[in-house]
Amino acid sequence: MYLIEEITTIIEAQKVEIQAPQSVIQSLQIDSRKIQHAAEAIFIALKARRDGHNYLKDAYQAGVRNFIVSDRLVKTAEFPDANFLWVQDGLAALQKLAAFQRSQYAGKVIAITGSNGKTIVKEWLYELLAKEYKIQRSPKSYNSQIGVALSLWQLSNDFPLAIIEAGISQEGEMQKLADMIQPTVGILTAIGVAHRAGFPSKIAKIKEKLLLFEQVETLIYPKKYIPTELTPQIPHTFTWDEGESSQADLQVLASSAQAAQATTSKSDNSTALTLRYKGEILNFEIPFTDHASLENVLTCISLLLYLAYSPATIQARISKLKPVEMRLQLKKGVRNCSIIDDSYSNDLAALKIALDFLQQQNQHPLKTLILSDIPDFSVAEQSSLRKINSLLAHYDLHRVLLIGPAFHAYSSQLTFEHVLFEDTAAFIAALPELAFTNETILLKGARNFHFESISKVLTAKSHDTVLEINLNAIESNLNSYKAIIPKGVKMMAMVKAFSYGSGSYEIANILQFNKVDYLAVAFVDEGVDLRQAGITLPIMVMSPDENTFESLVSNQLEPEIYSFRILKSFIQFLKAQQITDFPIHIKVDTGMHRLGFMPEEIEALCALLKDAEQVKVQSSFSHLAAASDLTHRTFTLGQIAKFDRFTQELQAEIGYPIIKHIAATSGIVNWPSATFDMVRLGIGLYGVELDAADFHLQEASVLKTNVTQIKYLEPTETVGYGRMGKLARPSKIATVKIGYADGYSRKFGNGVGKMLIHGQLVPTVGNICMDMCMLDVTDITLQEEDEVIVFPDLIQAAKDIDTIPYELLVNISQRVKRVYFYE
Repeated sequence: MYLIEEITTIIEAQKVEIQAPQSVIQSLQIDSRKIQHAAEAIFIALKARRDGHNYLKDAYQAGVRNFIVSDRLVKTAEFPDANFLWVQDGLAALQKLAAFQRSQYAGKVIAITGSNGKTIVKEWLYELLAKEYKIQRSPKSYNSQIGVALSLWQLSNDFPLAIIEAGISQEGEMQKLADMIQPTVGILTAIGVAHRAGFPSKIAKIKEKLLLFEQVETLIYPKKYIPTELTPQIPHTFTWDEGESSQADLQVLASSAQAAQATTSKSDNSTALTLRYKGEILNFEIPFTDHASLENVLTCISLLLYLAYSPATIQARISKLKPVEMRLQLKKGVRNCSIIDDSYSNDLAALKIALDFLQQQNQHPLKTLILSDIPDFSVAEQSSLRKINSLLAHYDLHRVLLIGPAFHAYSSQLTFEHVLFEDTAAFIAALPELAFTNETILLKGARNFHFESISKVLTAKSHDTVLEINLNAIESNLNSYKAIIPKGVKMMAMVKAFSYGSGSYEIANILQFNKVDYLAVAFVDEGVDLRQAGITLPIMVMSPDENTFESLVSNQLEPEIYSFRILKSFIQFLKAQQITDFPIHIKVDTGMHRLGFMPEEIEALCALLKDAEQVKVQSSFSHLAAASDLTHRTFTLGQIAKFDRFTQELQAEIGYPIIKHIAATSGIVNWPSATFDMVRLGIGLYGVELDAADFHLQEASVLKTNVTQIKYLEPTETVGYGRMGKLARPSKIATVKIGYADGYSRKFGNGVGKMLIHGQLVPTVGNICMDMCMLDVTDITLQEEDEVIVFPDLIQAAKDIDTIPYELLVNISQRVKRVYFYE
């Protein structure tokens, strides 16, 4: 907690306007949509893909009265009673505050970096050390320049140990993180190919990562990832490596007695490790079989040995480790509920993030929180109780269901309405009485409460094939396109065809939260579903018909008008309802020749519109027929010119301004002169675009299934219907749970399609069946129930069967469960 004058000094403000000198700052806010504790907050206007200065008024309206800005043109007169501090760079100011907070922290800080495994190692160490230490850690994957700063701001001397993640994507970033974190102990995890584009070489990337550890007391790392010439020159290191000849502190021994058993011995669900430490042989049973998990466990064992934990204690604790689900999941629940499953960790910072996501959900009228006791958080302390009471007071919750003895013991001091359960078993026993129906339910529980059993009961049943949608990727892709369109140009997001197979209200919610200007659907029913799910954005319907006018109007959906027939019918309907100025969108055919008024029909159209008080033209738009193909440059430029002439005349004749839009996803990129007043973003939202890499797009959806059965066949045998799967050698064949009824086209059969298992591509064998298909897995090691990525490269998969990515996505059957992730 700092006075505004102290903040001014810490960030070295260049200019100040102080209206309230007694202001106390407790929280840092960078997102005007998530403001809490506004009276004690300071809003930092960051200039990134979106300029935080554009949201100063939103933050002010939310109650914030303290601001850090870099724009000298801010009109402070519009913000009565507010304090303004000017700096050169808002991000640098945020990081100065974080570094100062770290300097006031007396505990030890463990800093973790690497290409892979950072979050997993952080979470596992939290579990392994929790009995001896009260630990504060980075929430979720908060490891960026902003995320690290926000994590450090939460540091409190009530917690003697902190574990902080640090991630980088290019040169020049790590020193800033190191200056903030000032780690006591360093941990380096695996070095892989992630973010390799940001560095000239792998050596350069390793050098950059090692900058984090220049001042640490001890560095723990896998020796194989650091070349000898880059060996860190710090007081103490603890290394692990494979092989008896290794010079590492912890050696993973090979077995000379069994050549096939080089380093480890694996059963179906565990791995036996034989290690040497200080001349002593140690044997551990690890509850994982994959290589990445083994490396992460070895890193954890190294830290525990360094901290002088006994082998028996280490074995007892690592045997309880489970895979870390690092992302919040949104799933369909029973009785028309939505389930937000975020039960892999539970602390106040993580709880706030999950509650913010719950608040964004509008698909159900009721919101419920199921919360377990919070580890390492003394609910008996008055300050702790105040924090919980204050946090939950900011959310509109229908029910708060508390599980655990600590909440039970101090329930009288909680100021919000709640229902108590002694443990998870008692809660599950009470489920029939709770009767969850038509509500969004957040599960937030510490690991030892086993909330996965609650999730299993509340989640709607489906088969094992699942389409995972990364909502963070959709947000990132949206912002990538926003960054390349001119300031002031609006954004319409296309959510037709079940959002290209990805979902309906789940995608619309995240778009509404990120303040797109319009949504577009194909049919009225789609728009009605969004309205019923609480979506309030304007929605354009691209294929209205006379039978749906009543539903369209009652749900405030705005029709595309593409012909005189549909226009006259709609005017007559509105006239009968005595409705005026209902918004419509005029479609003009500039060369696509699908729907729309022809340019030569402009005179008759304007005459009709001028006499029709029942409608008001909200926008006029067209489609570019070949926006993605620059060989049609002359044709496309002709379309743009026709559209410009048509809309100019339309606007002049009806006598008021309209929104004009012709550029969709490819048009935004290839035809910047065609952005007009608004653009339409479609499949680019999902990271599927031929030039996606140029704009740092992320594929937002991954179709996954698993291996049902494995068989060993001789070359004389065949696979599948019609005996089309011919074998040229003794083969190992895996049957997987996806077929043409799930949307996996029969065209992918007989080796055309390729799926990904353990990082290796494997071809289909034989014809695709209705519910499953077969893969040739002869050359890889796998077991039943292993995960399978169906489309490793969506664009290539589309090319393989001579179609487009759109078709593959929208054909994914509704029986395939959609699971939404958010970090």
